[in-house]
Amino acid sequence: MGKKQTMRGVFINGVLNENPVFRLVLGVCPILAATTSATNGLGMGVAATFVLLGSNIVISLLRNFIPAKVRIPAYIVVISTFVTVVQMLIQAFVPSLYDALGIFIPLIVVNCIILARAEAFAGKNSVLHSAADGLGMGLGFTLALILIGMVREIIGNGSVFGLDILGPTFQPMLIAIMAPGGFILFGLILGIVNSIVSKIAKRSAGKGVKA
Repeated sequence: MGKKQTMRGVFINGVLNENPVFRLVLGVCPILAATTSATNGLGMGVAATFVLLGSNIVISLLRNFIPAKVRIPAYIVVISTFVTVVQMLIQAFVPSLYDALGIFIPLIVVNCIILARAEAFAGKNSVLHSAADGLGMGLGFTLALILIGMVREIIGNGSVFGLDILGPTFQPMLIAIMAPGGFILFGLILGIVNSIVSKIAKRSAGKGVKA
């Protein structure tokens, strides 16, 4: 698939058509855990994008040298290397984010999005296409986390990225930043986004038929 598409097509595919959160519904655990605020969502998204990009490139470079029988363990070794790097960088330069995300940073190693892209794309395509796939999927993941984090933070705290936007009279619904509220809001946002995407796709298809 990647070899038949342009790099731009591969990139856009990860952001829109196969968005890992809203279209493929992967990585739900970190989505619910890391989106208690927009800042946390952004931090987790950037960390995952770094790992996606790095692991996709390395795995693509080594795809002809990794024996098929040990490809999954090999992929995990590569992914864990990048996760260790990003974990150390966050701990050193953004300790508050490191404390907020906690165990979910090292758990990026077993994030199904990253392992799935390594197995389904990077292990079968060129370095440039794999890099585009990693960036597209990472950006799609990051944007989804920011959107969900913003909604939860606004409802739960009346703020966005830590800035109070609804004033002192706003009565926050704390359940929004708790696990049950996160699950409910994720489902609602997922339904709304997919409804919008479906309508856009139908309009595009209709225009194509008329043309």
